[in-house]
Order: sequence, then structure tokens, then C-alpha cells
Amino acid sequence: MLIDTHCHLDAREFDPDRDAVITAARTGGIEKIIVPAVSAENFDAVHALCPRYPCVLPAYGIHPLYVDRAAESDLRILKETLRQLAGTPFRAVAVGEIGLDFYFSSSDAARQEYFFIEQLKIAREFDLPVLLHGRRAIDAVLKCLRRAGVTAGIAHAFNGSFRQAENFIRMGFCLGFGGAMTYPGSRRIRKLAASLPIENIVLESDAPDIPPVWLAGKRNSPAELPRFAEELAALRACPVEEIARRTTENALGLLRVDAA
Repeated sequence: MLIDTHCHLDAREFDPDRDAVITAARTGGIEKIIVPAVSAENFDAVHALCPRYPCVLPAYGIHPLYVDRAAESDLRILKETLRQLAGTPFRAVAVGEIGLDFYFSSSDAARQEYFFIEQLKIAREFDLPVLLHGRRAIDAVLKCLRRAGVTAGIAHAFNGSFRQAENFIRMGFCLGFGGAMTYPGSRRIRKLAASLPIENIVLESDAPDIPPVWLAGKRNSPAELPRFAEELAALRACPVEEIARRTTENALGLLRVDAA
């Protein structure tokens, strides 16, 4: 059994064959797929997947690259969405995808940080872990986490330093590894995947993005996760069954989700 801890299954890239994508993933042993929202505008789309696909677990949040079009009222919508779904079969398992992204020089860092901090407060209020995005901004993300007092979540698509990884781990976070780990040239990411404590590693596809080396330039999908597990097992020189078991246990425990 495997858990895909980050997959944008609602993306339009899956519109032509979403049922087939889910079937392929389930056939490959993917038990659960975490689908994070990126803006209030797609909260309904993420929620709509849940009754249709029982393997989907939702997360709701405002991605840093979407805060330029977000309004203050979107934070209230987030809180209301979490409140309405709490205690239902379709409850949110996390607040996300949230964080900071300083890749583009035109980014409004102050606005990103405001929405990030406010969403961290919401996660703390609802006692939920967070799914973190941190491109060219990992130290700033860590600073905000300390400021908000949030101590559970996943650093999605982690590509930082060993020191930064240790800081996340000390705070109780897991680190997500996926397609980037499969490229021989991604030496730092592969070294991190090979050497960090297995207790703090989870697997993710980030589909349709970050395709593995064997799909370079093509659409990624959650069905690739078993091969990601094999790649991680090879890097760590351990049985793939152990990777599957440990990463699944990590994800289920962090997100407080039953295996069934």
C-alpha cells in the first residue's frame, strides 16, 4: 500500500481521463491520494472529487502564487470550508497547499507572508497539519512556522539543504520526495532521500507536475508512485516493501488517517 501525499487531481490536465488515472493508481497499490487546493476558486472542485473517488483525501488552502488574486474574504471561506466539513466523511486532512514562493522577482513577498501566516493560524485553530510549498524561500517558511507555532505537516517537493531538512524534522515535519528524486543529476535531492531518517520521509507525485525521468516533458500521474518507491529503495539499499510500509505509516500518522 502506498500514499500519494500530494497530487493535483482536479487539474484540467486530467479532465480527459481522470477515471482511468484513478484506476491505474489503485491497480498499482495507491490506497490514498491527498489532493490540495490552491485557491478558494477550486475548493469546490477538490471537494467534488471526494464522493466520486473514495481514495481521495482533500486539503484546502491558498497557494503563494495565487495570493495576488486572493481576497481577505478567501481566508474566511477557508475557515468556513474546514468548519463545514469537520466531522464528515469528507473532512480536510490538512491545510494546503500553502507557503512562500520567491522564485519570481516580481513576487509580492509581504502579501505572500501575510496569507501564509494567516493560514498557519487557521491550521492551528483547526488542529490540522499543513502541506507546504517553499520555492527559493525555505528559511522564510521555517521562520513563519516558528512564529505561528505550527509543528506538523509535510514540506512538499523538498529540495533544500541538509540543515534545512534537519530544522523541519526537529519541528515534527515530514519531507516529500517524488519525481525530482529520479533524475541522476539531482544529486542533492537524491543524497537527502538516501540519508534522512525514514521516519520523516513521505512519497508524492505532485501530478500532473514534476514528472520522473522516464516521463520527462510529459504528464505525471499518481500511478508512478510505485516506481518512486523503488527508486527510494535503491537509494537507501533496502527492500521496496520497507519503503512502502514506512512511508505509508508516516503519511497516515501525520494526517491522522486510517489505513482502511
